[in-house]
Amino acid sequence: MAKYPCVIIDDEGMARKLLRAMLDSYCPDLEVVAECSDLPTGVKAIKKMDPKLVFLDIEMPGYSGLELLDFFDEDELTFDVIFITAYNEYAIQAFRFSAIDYLLKPLQQQQLIDAVDRFIKKTEKQSTNRLEALKSNLNTDEPIGEKRIVVPIGQSLKFLKLSDIVMIKGEGAYSEVVLRNGEKLLASKNLKHFEEMLTGVSRFFRSHKSYIINMHEVIEYSKSDGGVIHMKDNLTAGISPDKLEDFMKLMQGNN
Repeated sequence: MAKYPCVIIDDEGMARKLLRAMLDSYCPDLEVVAECSDLPTGVKAIKKMDPKLVFLDIEMPGYSGLELLDFFDEDELTFDVIFITAYNEYAIQAFRFSAIDYLLKPLQQQQLIDAVDRFIKKTEKQSTNRLEALKSNLNTDEPIGEKRIVVPIGQSLKFLKLSDIVMIKGEGAYSEVVLRNGEKLLASKNLKHFEEMLTGVSRFFRSHKSYIINMHEVIEYSKSDGGVIHMKDNLTAGISPDKLEDFMKLMQGNN
């Protein structure tokens, strides 16, 4: 089987050597066709070698790995990117929002294998939009509501602002994402996926085994029928008895 060509861009020589050794040992479907110590050199290698995958360090002298987009036109982005980062947990959430894969330093064998497996299994590539979403989400000056998450809808990807999401309702292996404009999208991810993605985002709360709600869209809580949360636009969500105390505390904190 033909191997997928890949390029490594990292300013640390030992880091490049370690990653290449790990790829040679654990990822036989990849072939490293170039190693580069800075972004401009890496851009030249990408344009020359036409890789399918780029391993890209974020923090490098001169250029950040996030500036990769600045060197390519949209139709030239025919490769996927796996970022290598030592970023803290807050920034890591930006990667999750943007559906961009990343490896944390120091590199771990299973983490690398899993990331490469996800790359190989991908059939839909929207590299430009995902990278642009990541750059936006890493902007700490931007209000949290303006940050975007990537939601898989059938064979496409939707880029949604957090502030536009009213609720997410679990539908087995799928989830229904309800937007402020009334649109309902069936996402090919279960509710647990969205719960993990939105961990730490205070406006979202899992009120029930089947619901994640945007606390900014809540109008009232009713004790009838075992407890119901009334949202804007006549929407309702369930609430589990063991979630009620946390819900009330959050509502008081939002006032």
